[in-house]
Amino acid sequence: MNKILIWSVTAALAGFLFGFDTVVISGADKQLQLLWHSSDAFHGSVVMAMALWGTVVGAIFGGIPTNKIGRKKTLFWIGILYFASAIGAAFANNPFVFAAFRFIGGLGVGASTIAAPAYVSEIAPADKRGRLVALYQFNIVLGILIAFISNYFLKDIGENAWRWMIGVQAIPSLIYILFILTIPESPRWLLSKNRDEEARKVLYTIDPFANIADLIDDSRENGVTKHENIFMKKYRFPLILAFLIAFFNQFSGINAFLYYAPRIFEEAGLGQNTALLSSIGIGVTNLIFTLIGVALIDKLGRKLLMYIGSVGYIISLGLVSASFYYNWGGLSVPIFLFLFIASHAIGQGAVIWVFISEIFPNHIRASGQAFGSSVHWVLAAIIPSLIPMLFSEIGPEVVFLIFTLMMVLQLLFVIFLMPETKGISLEALSETLTKKNNHKNEIKETSAVSSL
Repeated sequence: MNKILIWSVTAALAGFLFGFDTVVISGADKQLQLLWHSSDAFHGSVVMAMALWGTVVGAIFGGIPTNKIGRKKTLFWIGILYFASAIGAAFANNPFVFAAFRFIGGLGVGASTIAAPAYVSEIAPADKRGRLVALYQFNIVLGILIAFISNYFLKDIGENAWRWMIGVQAIPSLIYILFILTIPESPRWLLSKNRDEEARKVLYTIDPFANIADLIDDSRENGVTKHENIFMKKYRFPLILAFLIAFFNQFSGINAFLYYAPRIFEEAGLGQNTALLSSIGIGVTNLIFTLIGVALIDKLGRKLLMYIGSVGYIISLGLVSASFYYNWGGLSVPIFLFLFIASHAIGQGAVIWVFISEIFPNHIRASGQAFGSSVHWVLAAIIPSLIPMLFSEIGPEVVFLIFTLMMVLQLLFVIFLMPETKGISLEALSETLTKKNNHKNEIKETSAVSSL
């Protein structure tokens, strides 16, 4: 188990770079707009959101290298993309060069949401798969926190402070590249490529006492149809599940908030320094409640965490909207947004990448994750790019009210459609979810399988 944990943490470090890359731009937000005299529309859709459009492309096409060259090699090249993005964007002298290098980093983010959860889910025992895959999310929020802290301490070093904020990511990127060389390839990917002997060696390293012959037979049976795709009728239900959990994740407003946290706090009447400091508080809250989510996901299950998160979303977002509408001022907005982050961390944050990595069969897992990630990142690109304009045109109170109403719909999704997946082997989940579209409730009756 120690080896599995080390390999899982190493692969999940892609999440650290994801979190850092996504949020580090928030500290440079207003500096860049003033430096290049950008309009709200150009600044939001090009300078700020170009990384997210890169993420969309990375998510759409990331399943191809993940399937073709393997999980490990894909993770290695993701590290290269992060490193190139950090160096290039830090030295950019106009918004178009800056946006181009941010786009490259976005490619790494999008691909990492496919390769890292797929890798960890395929090496983890069924009863520990939730918390091990959730390490990816933990690393995301750790990266977010470190980015907020880094921005705070670098904000006063001069007019080029933004270059240091962006460029410092090259250091963890290089460390990650070196670490990823130490992990083995996913045994389930090796089996899908008929590289049985290599797969046996990895499986034996993972658990010398496991019934490797049975696992290989199950995996082979699960992946006998090589030319299938995720849009076939038999995979409609997992496809709907992946779409909806990704859709609601972004319509909570989480990425919009993380990108513009300092701006939102300033809109609420806080000074610039207080706004940046409050952003660090957001990072700490995110980290603490993600740890709680990771600890509980294999005990309480995915569905109960989504219940808790959905109710928390509705309460916190409703209060944020009311704070802006009634101009409550003071620390009301930060406090309610801390509650929002806690709700996200323990619910959607802990569950989304685990859930999407579980619901597709081995032979189309990367393609299924690419679909779910693409939905997630298309919305993650569109929504934050509209925030500066929406705040100006309709006001933050209306924006947060819309997010509140969307979370009511998420709660209905959890109640009526979302199955529980904890403790069930990937092969058993595949059989149950794809048997018939109307068999979604059978998962609750499937006995947990303790094998890989």
